[in-house]
Amino acid sequence: MFETDLIYLLLLPIGVIAGYLNVMAGGGSLLTVPTMIFLGMPGEVANGTNRIAILAQNVSAVSSFHSRGYSDFRLGLTLTACTIPGAIAGAFAGTIIRGNSFNWLLAGVMIATMLLMARDKSKAKPAFNLSPRQRQAWGHWLMVAVGFYGGLIQIGVGLIIMPILYRVMHIDLVRVNMYKVLIVLGFTIVSLVVYAGRLDLVWLAGLFLAIGNAVGGWIGAHISVTRGEKTIRLLLNMVLVLMIVKLLFFS
Repeated sequence: MFETDLIYLLLLPIGVIAGYLNVMAGGGSLLTVPTMIFLGMPGEVANGTNRIAILAQNVSAVSSFHSRGYSDFRLGLTLTACTIPGAIAGAFAGTIIRGNSFNWLLAGVMIATMLLMARDKSKAKPAFNLSPRQRQAWGHWLMVAVGFYGGLIQIGVGLIIMPILYRVMHIDLVRVNMYKVLIVLGFTIVSLVVYAGRLDLVWLAGLFLAIGNAVGGWIGAHISVTRGEKTIRLLLNMVLVLMIVKLLFFS
């Protein structure tokens, strides 16, 4: 597969949906990586190729925050630096785990992420009675683990970063999103270098996904559709269940 223009053109709308989901709800990679595997790409290659689209999307997001006056990146850069060692180790692990082992790992991550996405976010409040210095220290240490997970799988990593920034470090939700996209951008650059050096990534597929993600992200940022998000989540979960079944029983 991935030998005809039709396959690449199919990835374009998939990227649009993923970019929209990432802005409106999160979890766009839950759709892109399994789709590439479904179309015949090896799991570890799909995992690496997806980083091309994630990189483009987060470059755009960081630029958007900067243009709107959110340019206090000092804390974001120190948090990002803490993810780098973990991201390198996680990316190397991601290139080693292949075949059915990777498919089973991916299916488990998809199930866990779907459960996290189903939680009522309105009940999440800042917690952990720590001093400001302790909150800073814990936040930075936890970013090492974030980097490893981001380098290994990346799918749903925002659902891990946001509670750390909001509940542990007590950062307001607007700046949480600003720091999140900067952190993801940082460890994505590092992990993409590792994957590109150790695997034959499908760069054209990544480019089409990147274009789609950028368009979908722009649409999501400029259109507020409250009822639409519930419909998209329902459809996404239906598709994910089918892909999980394929990964576990028809690999």
